[in-house]
Amino acid sequence: MTKRSAAQLKNYRWKGLHRSGKRVSGQLLAINEAEVRDKLKQQQIRIRKLKVKRVSAFTRLAQRVKTKDITLLTRQLATMLATGVPIIHALKLVADNQRKAEMTSILAQISKGIESGTPISKVMHATSSHFDRLYIDLVATGEQTGNLADAFERIASYREKSERLRAKVIKALIYPCMVVTTALVVSYLMLTMVIPQFESMFKGFGADLPWFTEKVLQLSNSTQAHSSTIFLGVGGFTLIMNQIGKRSFRLRLTASRALLRVPIIGVVIGKASIAKFSRTLATSLSAGIPILSCLTSSAKTADNIYYQQAIERVYDDTAAGVPIYIAMRNAHCFPEMILQMVMIGEESGRLDDMLNKVASIYEFEVEDTVDNLGKVLEPLIIVLLGIVVGGLVVAMYLPVFNLMSVLG
Repeated sequence: MTKRSAAQLKNYRWKGLHRSGKRVSGQLLAINEAEVRDKLKQQQIRIRKLKVKRVSAFTRLAQRVKTKDITLLTRQLATMLATGVPIIHALKLVADNQRKAEMTSILAQISKGIESGTPISKVMHATSSHFDRLYIDLVATGEQTGNLADAFERIASYREKSERLRAKVIKALIYPCMVVTTALVVSYLMLTMVIPQFESMFKGFGADLPWFTEKVLQLSNSTQAHSSTIFLGVGGFTLIMNQIGKRSFRLRLTASRALLRVPIIGVVIGKASIAKFSRTLATSLSAGIPILSCLTSSAKTADNIYYQQAIERVYDDTAAGVPIYIAMRNAHCFPEMILQMVMIGEESGRLDDMLNKVASIYEFEVEDTVDNLGKVLEPLIIVLLGIVVGGLVVAMYLPVFNLMSVLG
């Protein structure tokens, strides 16, 4: 297949002459110059001057195509193709109602490629990386069977379920992160703004302070003196680890394993990864794609490196002729219930149905866990905030209590 385009959105400023003789000018956001020339030609404008300007970060962010945009496009195409609308007409209808310039450019390139006689799967693969391996394989299968509407329907349903699952996982991660962040911010503000006020008051007592209070005052002084160093150190460490992580597969694998061991959150991520694998494999198999290609797609769509590596081991064993349920057992990361269901599905010739059931079970469990996450974490959060904030407050009032007892 043709290599994917890495082009980014650009701002084309143009001056030209309209067919009526009127001089006109303007600007267009597009991925390439050919698209701009085609649009102006349709408007009967002859270009006299064309300059390329860089697009601002804000504009690029606002016009960027997201995963949800591709899912919506897929759903729209599936609906229109099912009613008998030709693919070219469907693409143009969607493009006419688009507000994002990047999506408009992608649709224009796809339409142009199809009109030139290139299969839609190859055009999509060459046009944008937003169309992943699974997407392209399913579209290609739809072309071969002559049922593109069914292919887009299958893709749309798969992506919608995947996005709902991803939203649940993100929700599970956001809640504890916000709590920990709040605790750290409150502690920092108390150490740098509130406790120094108490320290000046304690100096007037002329008495020894409790051990706990002295330690908190020392922590407050260190925090005030080294705040910038701490922030720079944490930021620098995060940046360095991020850069190392991009180059080191072993580090990413270690981080993935560590994340799976985190209480509650690790369980949610693990179940979500299994559900995503099962749903991807089931969707591919039901479309008639060969099992090895299905496993390749499943590995690439895995959101966790640990499970991605496990699926790659399943691929190697399956390619060597091992039944898939045994290959999954050899990977040592799939629960026995899944292995039993896969074995039954494989022996009965209904593996895709069984995998869909597995995905549905785990998606429900993830949803149930996330919905009850607040109830589970609420006591832990109260204890955490009580220890952190309450401990600082108690440390500041211990000298006051001691002074009152002496005066009493």
